[in-house]
Amino acid sequence: MSVTTGLFYVFSAIMLFAAFRVITARNPIHAVLFLVLTFFQASMIWMLLKAEFLSITLVLVYVGAVMVLFLFVVMMMDVNMEKLRDGFWKHFPFAAIVGVVIALEMSAVLMGGFRVADDAAATAAVVAGASNTKELGKLLYTQYLYPLEVAAAILLVAMIAAIALTLRARKDSKFISVSDQVRVKAKDRLSVVKYAATQAAVPAPAASEEKKA
Repeated sequence: MSVTTGLFYVFSAIMLFAAFRVITARNPIHAVLFLVLTFFQASMIWMLLKAEFLSITLVLVYVGAVMVLFLFVVMMMDVNMEKLRDGFWKHFPFAAIVGVVIALEMSAVLMGGFRVADDAAATAAVVAGASNTKELGKLLYTQYLYPLEVAAAILLVAMIAAIALTLRARKDSKFISVSDQVRVKAKDRLSVVKYAATQAAVPAPAASEEKKA
């Protein structure tokens, strides 16, 4: 067994264990951390497959941005786990059916991918010195240009919808007009007031009489 095969089995075992702990951990913070470990192991497996771009993207995007956001959200929500466990067995049959369906679909896709193609021309030859990042960019912006634009439009609509939902009118929130802030000038914010020069204080007569007495 080669070193690459050994590392693949090690990373796969750790990834399966971490994925199992994601759905079995009682503490949501621990579940998020196990999910981060799962992403790291998947990134290492992609690195073994010489897919450096996908490996680095998984770490930067999912671990560095999405999972950190999830972790902060879970920590700030202060989830009450006792209330979440109340309806666990009530929804367990439906969740089990959905899980079995997903497992069957994934098995069908994976088993179909492991079949060796009869046509030799369908097998992609690995070119020495080729950059998979460059080839991926060529495919995205040539053959898959329209699906990429559709996906970008969908993400843009989702982002605008999220901003619109957070900008709902509330009576208890203060609103600042951006146009008024842009049009403001220095003379509208700063006013110079002139005062007379400071003079020495004149002692009161009563105070002088008390000193004489």
